[in-house]
Amino acid sequence: MSTMTLPAPAWRRFAAIVYDVLAVVAIVMVVGLIAQVATGGHVADSKGHVVAWWYQPLQAAVVGAYFLLSWLRGGQTLGMRPWKIRVVSREGGPVGVKQGLVRLVVAGLPVLLLMLYRVTSLQVALWAPVVGWAVILLPSLVDARHRGLHDMAARTEIHAYLN
Repeated sequence: MSTMTLPAPAWRRFAAIVYDVLAVVAIVMVVGLIAQVATGGHVADSKGHVVAWWYQPLQAAVVGAYFLLSWLRGGQTLGMRPWKIRVVSREGGPVGVKQGLVRLVVAGLPVLLLMLYRVTSLQVALWAPVVGWAVILLPSLVDARHRGLHDMAARTEIHAYLN
């Protein structure tokens, strides 16, 4: 049985995020490939504009499912495993569906900032979610239990464990 320590250090959380970014890139690439095959290569037009109305919602659903299912089945994403951290309820038990959904929605809100590309430059639109996630994670640097805003909203915590 593993021994739980509370809270997980912020550096472990940030290291796991780096790993999970790599997992998300791979997921997006696979979904993109499948979408290209399904449409005969017509997901985007010759200028690179997405023309399949379902493509971006599909990408969001698959990436969201990756995180939600990871949290519900063992409390760990691929990025969290090597750093020996896990998402748990405030009481230390498994994360419930409602908690997982709240955590996912709050953590996913900065993705909506990508829509800024319609009124600003692509560079600003790409950096906006990064700034949004920094705001969500900033409290984890000062909170006694190292919770980000998504953890506070979902009543979850990140625990470190030792084998």
